[in-house]
Amino acid sequence: MGVAGTGKTTVGRLLAEALGLPFAEGDDHHPPANVAKMTAGIPLDDDDRRPWLDAIAARLRERPPGTGAVVSCSALKRAYRDRLRAAVPEAVFVHLAGDRRLIEGRMAARTGHFMPAALLDSQFAALEPLGPDEPGAAVDVCGTPEETAAGALAALAAVWTGRPRSS
Repeated sequence: MGVAGTGKTTVGRLLAEALGLPFAEGDDHHPPANVAKMTAGIPLDDDDRRPWLDAIAARLRERPPGTGAVVSCSALKRAYRDRLRAAVPEAVFVHLAGDRRLIEGRMAARTGHFMPAALLDSQFAALEPLGPDEPGAAVDVCGTPEETAAGALAALAAVWTGRPRSS
């Protein structure tokens, strides 16, 4: 989870590979109207996000019992994560967090993505970091994708073994 430009897709793929799990790109589950809004520089609202979150939850519920998956998904608000956890109670979130200027620079450098850097302010405004009672951990994205994925793996190991979480 995290704002646009934090590397959710890249890090998610690396995590999935390291964990031997399938990967799903959350952006692929947006209805065309959502993509059109974001492409036009219009932030999504809660009503726009509901069917998207439900599609992601449905994708997660499709997996066989006792198996996992890695899904890239902004899940900016607690309510969005609660909606996903209501469908998949064992969901654990890795919050990819970073400095706004770093993330804006990464967004400006990427090509082929519908999300413009102009929406970054709205993403940060909506962001509600993981609460202390939410399963998961925050990981800084200041390093390479490989370093971020390694940090995420260590954070997940701590969550799965019940060690205190660091942010």
